[in-house]
Amino acid sequence: MKKNNPLAGGPGGLVYSARLPLSSATLNRLASLVRGHLKKIGSRWRAPPAGKIAAIVLAVLRCDQRPGDLAGGNGIHRTTVTRWVREVVGLLAARAPRPDRALKKITRTGGGVVLLDGSPIRTRRRTGTQNRKNYSGKYKHHGLLVIALTDDKGRLLWVSAARPGRTSEITACRHDRLTVRLRAAGLGAIADLGFVGLDDSRPDADPAVITGCKAARNRPLTRGQKLSNKALAAVRAPVEHGFAHLKNWRVLGKVRTDPKWATALVRALLVLTNREVSR
Repeated sequence: MKKNNPLAGGPGGLVYSARLPLSSATLNRLASLVRGHLKKIGSRWRAPPAGKIAAIVLAVLRCDQRPGDLAGGNGIHRTTVTRWVREVVGLLAARAPRPDRALKKITRTGGGVVLLDGSPIRTRRRTGTQNRKNYSGKYKHHGLLVIALTDDKGRLLWVSAARPGRTSEITACRHDRLTVRLRAAGLGAIADLGFVGLDDSRPDADPAVITGCKAARNRPLTRGQKLSNKALAAVRAPVEHGFAHLKNWRVLGKVRTDPKWATALVRALLVLTNREVSR
């Protein structure tokens, strides 16, 4: 039985061209990845070339274009664009670096420290039991928490799984056993005051996580502690640049899909971000 489904947007929709702020090397690399995947699975029924598929997926990820809008402008169906995005995100996420390998790479290049930080990713308000656990009391909105490691220049090394917004940064790091991995690689991490208490090593051991000093109600910071906090803040500033590069992908502005898919999405964007930054 032949299906006559109308194209997304209808016949009277307006179409316009827009510039995609990405390098041709990223497009070619992604097209090569798609071409290899199609050859591997033996798919012969995709009329658009791999380059066009890659461009449409990049438009969704970089500019947060709606799949329905792109479908109507390219003469395909919305579900086709959604399937392409999911497929390419899965291919890229599988190439994301693992924490042990990323830390060993820093050790081989002579590095001694990495930068550690966490950042929220906004999501739409969930309903039912999903509502409470995704609400972050710290940031006052619904979202997911992501932990990242960067080198001293702000290049992203690793991104954790996306966890519910109510999860604290220390809990997320302990779940990933970051202090154990850092000691195994012989590295130290510099973090902000949100990670105070993460390192539970012995007093005579070298700390795996270096943080500043936190003031108490009856114990204000001394001048030396304030200068130390200021110096650490200057050292860890590049980690904010790493998150800024990652969030240049506007699809992370507000994740509207299933939060379970956010982990693969963030790790796929990590691969694309490293390719864009290193070019």
